Amino acid sequence: MHELAEWDSFYVILGSAAGALVGLQFVVITLLAEHPPKRAAEGSQAFVTPTVIYFSAVLLISALMRVPWQTHAQFAGACGVTGLGGVIYVGVVFRKMLVQQAYRPEMEDWIFHLVLPLTAFAVVAFAAVELNSHIFGSLFGIAGAVLLLLFTGIHNAWDGAIYHVLTRKQGQ
Repeated sequence: MHELAEWDSFYVILGSAAGALVGLQFVVITLLAEHPPKRAAEGSQAFVTPTVIYFSAVLLISALMRVPWQTHAQFAGACGVTGLGGVIYVGVVFRKMLVQQAYRPEMEDWIFHLVLPLTAFAVVAFAAVELNSHIFGSLFGIAGAVLLLLFTGIHNAWDGAIYHVLTRKQGQ
């Protein structure tokens, strides 16, 4: 499957970035653990954990690209399951955002924590279905979706870090 080999550098870069960003998330959470804000656990389930999951999805899809698949159908199946699992997970995040009381989400939060990840995972699932008949377009669709997940995760991680810094400053 030479079509996947042509994407090697792209997914090495994305996978490496996602892995490093997951590690940085752990560092930030460890630093914030000494003085967590009220209802931090509740808010983290809706806002922090999804960011790690989105970075992990980028890492997973990057790894799937490098598996020595025997057929396009095997790769499509793995991507389809990943995309469908992501769509379901975003539904779980939606419910957690609604019930948590730690923070009142603004429009930007709904876009970056729900709309963009849902779009990315749906594109991965759709591209997987179309992979056998439109391999070129499907591979670009998956690449765009993975980039969207990575950039969404970066935004969410930055937004969360700034929120915690400003919350601490106001509390002092």
